[in-house]
Amino acid sequence: GWREAVAAAAGALQAGGLVAVPTDTVYGVACLAQDSGAVRSVYSLKGRNGGKPLAICLGDVDSLYRYCHVNVPDELLRDLLPGPVTLVLKRSEELNKDLNPFTSLVGVRIPNHPFIRELARACSGPLALTSANISCQASTLTVSEFQDLWPQLSLIIDGGPIGDVQSPECRLGSTVVDLSVSGKFTIIRPGCALTSTVEILRQKYGLIPESS
Repeated sequence: GWREAVAAAAGALQAGGLVAVPTDTVYGVACLAQDSGAVRSVYSLKGRNGGKPLAICLGDVDSLYRYCHVNVPDELLRDLLPGPVTLVLKRSEELNKDLNPFTSLVGVRIPNHPFIRELARACSGPLALTSANISCQASTLTVSEFQDLWPQLSLIIDGGPIGDVQSPECRLGSTVVDLSVSGKFTIIRPGCALTSTVEILRQKYGLIPESS
């Protein structure tokens, strides 16, 4: 049923719908990033402040160059992605102007989860991705934890529990790091992969924290 599930989810997204999907960190809600109506639906679903940006999700590192201006080595991208990290880079002209119109940056996710990567590859253009929860509430590790969102979703892909439902660490979400300034990095959200991410950026690539 894997192929059928990918096809059903891709169909729902192409029709402008919102789909709940498992990722490598927490459950997410995805829509097509280039579909302005669907992007607005995500904000109303979450009760989210319009000034809070959405990340884009891609299937592969190669696609990243189409939607972002990359100023770090390709090898650095591949050391961190796919994985539980969101890289914030300068956005390209290719990205929907209605997605995060108030910022020249965009966060990019390539989750280390085969289903969502397959889904991203099956869609034309990037997915917009956010956690499957009402804004300011805890992130979710099972589909039953976001039951209140079900009525507004076109499709829910149940990938089973993600990580240890009892562990607060498992709900931290991805580590968000801004790499838009050459030679530097800024941690925007510590998330679940902080230590390993900082180690790669500092020790292997010699980037320095923005504050220093």
